[in-house]
Amino acid sequence: MLGVLNDKQIDALLHNQLTGRIGCHADNRTYVVPVSYVYTDGNIICHTREGLKLEIMRKNPEVCFEVDNMQNMANWQSVILWGTFEELAGELAKEAMEKLIDRMKPFMTSETAHPLEPVVSNERRKTHGFTAIVYQIKIKEKTGRFEKR
Repeated sequence: MLGVLNDKQIDALLHNQLTGRIGCHADNRTYVVPVSYVYTDGNIICHTREGLKLEIMRKNPEVCFEVDNMQNMANWQSVILWGTFEELAGELAKEAMEKLIDRMKPFMTSETAHPLEPVVSNERRKTHGFTAIVYQIKIKEKTGRFEKR
């Protein structure tokens, strides 16, 4: 049976997953990349470092985000949402990174799995040779589908 997820089911899928795919577009170039995230307060929280994804989202903050849970080809759920990229700084960045770290802790099994320290001021701080950027996707619209046998 194919169907549409209701708001409660969409929120449950977003809460239960750890990775999703963000799609962004600028300068006639579309970029889709997996990211770790936490869904909190109706927004998607992520972290990254300087790079193509961040460059594109700064040029065009309108993004698409996809999360799925696939047991097999006949049993799956998928959520797509649209929203606006917003870079966080200061106390907001610190609080958001704490939520992300709390969510990821059970899955951190190696040194490379640990997220970088967040930027907490307008002046970017270097950590381990990288610049940590915390951002959120402010959700404007979301939809979900499923198949279940």
